[in-house]
Amino acid sequence: MSFEQENGIREETAALEAASAQEMPKKIKLSHEPLWHEGDTAVLEAQDLVKDYGGGVGLLGVDIKLPAGKIIGLLGTNGSGKTTLLKLIAGILTPTGGELTVCGSKVGVETKALVAYLPERTYLNDWMRVEEIIEFFADFYEDFSTEKAYAMLKSLEVDPKRKLKTLSKGTKEKVQLVLVMARNAKLYLLDEPIAGVDPVAREFILDTIVANYNREATVLVSTHLISDVEKVLDSFLFVRNGKIIMQGDVAPVREACDGKTLDEIFREVYKQCSQNA
Repeated sequence: MSFEQENGIREETAALEAASAQEMPKKIKLSHEPLWHEGDTAVLEAQDLVKDYGGGVGLLGVDIKLPAGKIIGLLGTNGSGKTTLLKLIAGILTPTGGELTVCGSKVGVETKALVAYLPERTYLNDWMRVEEIIEFFADFYEDFSTEKAYAMLKSLEVDPKRKLKTLSKGTKEKVQLVLVMARNAKLYLLDEPIAGVDPVAREFILDTIVANYNREATVLVSTHLISDVEKVLDSFLFVRNGKIIMQGDVAPVREACDGKTLDEIFREVYKQCSQNA
């Protein structure tokens, strides 16, 4: 083989390698941009938060600081630690280690009055009528607005005179959402609020959340249905195996990722983490 042929092959190989490198997708930087900025009011703060279940995935040193007035997505697959974090914030679980505060107070009896929690599973008595549940919550929570609750029931087309046991799973979830969003809380914790309902109902539920939360409060929405919720999110936390692997404000992160949707970014980030594991 002549020198000219060898040189030509080298140049062709180099060109192919360069073209291949250009075709390979650019890795997404796992940024941890602060969601809280100087001058913001901190509603929730966790420092090195740990929950050890003795073998199962809990939380492994979570550090977050969430500002007021934002809707924030807690996004991850099932079993990633989302529900554990929400239950710790709500005071249902006790952390193994670390610090956790709501509005500057350590999570406990005092903070329960500041937090409105929507669990993933129903907790209401089936024999009660919706209007009876509304009355019960009005008696129990000082910040509960009966007027607001009935307005939401009307917009979601829920009959307050129906017994809970006669309602579909999706309608029961609507009732639970109304009970949470009718409170004037500082922090709303919503665990998979759209998981059990059809796409049309999801729109109604998301609209209800946006229209009814206290604008000086924070809404933390846990879900794996990212494509459905991302349009209402200001910021996000990606959770994987009990750790926050990425966080940031939605708009600048999407811009940095060439306009990809948050769902697309999430999928790529998870794939990167799986390949690096």
